[in-house]
Amino acid sequence: MSTPEATPLYAAREPIFPRRVSGKFRNLKWVLMALMLGVYYLLPLIRWDRGPAMPDQAVLVDLANRRFFFFMIEIWPHEFYFVAGLLIMAGLGLFLFTSALGRVWCGYACPQTVWTDLFILVERWVEGDRNARLRLFHQKMNFRKFRLRATKWTLWLLIGLATGGAWVFYFTDAPTLARDLVTGQASMIAYGTMAFLTLTTFFFGGFAREQICIYACPWPRIQAAMMDEDTLTVAYRDWRGEPRGKHRKVEDASAERQGDCIDCMACVNVCPMGIDIRNGQQMECITCALCIDACDDVMDKIGKPRGLIDYIALKDESLERAGGHPKQVWKHIFRPRTLLYFTLWGGIGIGLVVALFMRSPIEFNVTPVRKPLYVMQSDGTIRNTYEIRLRNMQPFEHPFRISVTAAPGVEEHLHLTIEDVLGNVVTVPADATQPNRIYIDAEPGSDPATEKRSEIRLWVEDLTGHDRVSVDTIFNGKEE
Repeated sequence: MSTPEATPLYAAREPIFPRRVSGKFRNLKWVLMALMLGVYYLLPLIRWDRGPAMPDQAVLVDLANRRFFFFMIEIWPHEFYFVAGLLIMAGLGLFLFTSALGRVWCGYACPQTVWTDLFILVERWVEGDRNARLRLFHQKMNFRKFRLRATKWTLWLLIGLATGGAWVFYFTDAPTLARDLVTGQASMIAYGTMAFLTLTTFFFGGFAREQICIYACPWPRIQAAMMDEDTLTVAYRDWRGEPRGKHRKVEDASAERQGDCIDCMACVNVCPMGIDIRNGQQMECITCALCIDACDDVMDKIGKPRGLIDYIALKDESLERAGGHPKQVWKHIFRPRTLLYFTLWGGIGIGLVVALFMRSPIEFNVTPVRKPLYVMQSDGTIRNTYEIRLRNMQPFEHPFRISVTAAPGVEEHLHLTIEDVLGNVVTVPADATQPNRIYIDAEPGSDPATEKRSEIRLWVEDLTGHDRVSVDTIFNGKEE
């Protein structure tokens, strides 16, 4: 007795060859792809004058000096909350767009989608459209197939190399690094990073493609929590399209009603994920809407109204099945859930902008030296020592005056001196931090000299811009 064969648990990947399509959503994807790739590749090359001894690259992540430059904005390590705020805004923005329009991020702006579109464009340019690529895939290897594959893979590798090169340009001066890369003088980290990004771009965009979206990306499994019955997403109007079949004229009234769908498979052939949207919502769908363009084109050719496949909200399905009209699009988009996301997103954005413009260009840190707490001079003067760090966050060197204030009866008995500096003015270079040691002396027998602790305030004033910052600290006296 023969045993039945076990059902295999693994199915080999079937390559997907999307057909070319034209339409408003495809055109929108072309525009967004060109814009995002242009920004990514060209942004490191833009120059921005920040003055002498400062990087002149508009966008630069300066890891060596722990700073981030974005045109006129400079973010220091202690201001990482700006980066954290931007990450929170990005997350809320993703929630907002998903709640309103489904996986619109995946379909239009995700790097995996953008680079896969670019690789498919190159593949189509070299090998032809869907049918030609299918024939080439199934035929045996010959010189023509080898030549086309070699050409395609070479172009893919060049795109990957440009992608890796553009990435490392964001972390150091782009023209200098480009010259060092060509002459072999760049660091191994730069070459290694470029090689890694070249190969991952080549593999993800050329071979993995939809597999990254289905298996590697967690977002398809999370998105359901962001969507509800008012979310607009790509769907098939089966109550209008079924029963599907070849379009034909109805000969008599008793003949079965024919749906608008002619089962041409155009929606399936253009899908970069290889799914059939007529089977309902699926995790693989990235809401790119190319199936809408393909279906609308077919409806135009057979004289049927557009919209058999369209952006539809679940709440509208029952209305349309009953012959009613769907809600207006703006009513789906502007609802309590999306307004809440937008309010949170906008509130964080406004807070970051306010904090950016209200931040001081001076950072002043004071650390009292506590060993010993004080020193008594030969004339009875009580001296306290403080270590200060003064950061000039501006592109030019600035002179700063350091002074001390305290309560009446205390301040007039205190005198400040700076080690190795004549007077109370120090000059800090552009975009630098300078440590100094200062001494504060209390006159013999005065209140601050005889009291255990006196509250004082150290001030730093920019003599060029007249910005002022202060730090409160303690003066220790000899209690009598």
